[in-house]
This record gives sequence, C-alpha cells and structure tokens, in this order.
Amino acid sequence: MKSRDTLIRLKRFQVDEKRRRVAQIEMMIAEFDRMAADLDREIAAEEHKAGITDPNHFAYPTYARAAAQRRDNLRMSAQNLYTQLDDAKAELGEAFEELKRAESLEDRERATERSLDPAISHVGPARAMRATA
Repeated sequence: MKSRDTLIRLKRFQVDEKRRRVAQIEMMIAEFDRMAADLDREIAAEEHKAGITDPNHFAYPTYARAAAQRRDNLRMSAQNLYTQLDDAKAELGEAFEELKRAESLEDRERATERSLDPAISHVGPARAMRATA
C-alpha cells in the first residue's frame, strides 16, 4: 500500500514538473515574440529616421540591420521552442496518463479492500483475531 502511495506521489510530481516545463517554454515563446515585436518597431523607427527602407541600400542604417538580424534570430529560436513545446506537451500527456493509471489501480485496490473488510467484521472481532493468529 505504501509503495502505491509513493508511486502516485512520484507520478504527481512528474506531472507537475512537465506542467512547469510547458509553462516555462510558453513564457519563453511569449517573451521572444514580444522582443521581436519591439525590434520591429525599432527597425521601423530607424528606417523612418534614415528615410531608407531597403536593407540592400548602401546607406541603410547599421542599427536597423543588426536589429533585423537579432529579430530573425529570436523568431528562429521561437520556432525551435514550438518544437520543444510540442514534445513537452506530449510528455505531459504521457505522464498524466501514467498518473491516471496508477490512481485507478489504487482505487481498484481500495475497493477490493473495502469489499473484504465487511466480511471480516461480519465474522466478529474475536473470531477474526483468531483467524489471523
């Protein structure tokens, strides 16, 4: 019985860890998207200030070029995180299924124990004690 409780606690811990991992990846994606949007605004402002929007123009602002590269890197990182997020969600689903299996096993075991207890108490406490001794 104790080993089953320990197993369920372990499975719950694993589910919680997987949930935290999913939340962490989602927060990172949101942060990368926010930073990329900020860089888009900065690039637009720099291009407006210089009056040049063509990145291939010789006088295109160096800051806008560097910010665009950084923005592209952030977007690529966010795309990679989406792959990790899909994997983490799949792992979370598996961990949750394992937890459900362990809990249903525990419920069945307890139901079996409960169904046996009335039979023992029906015999009487003194008689049950002699039977176990």
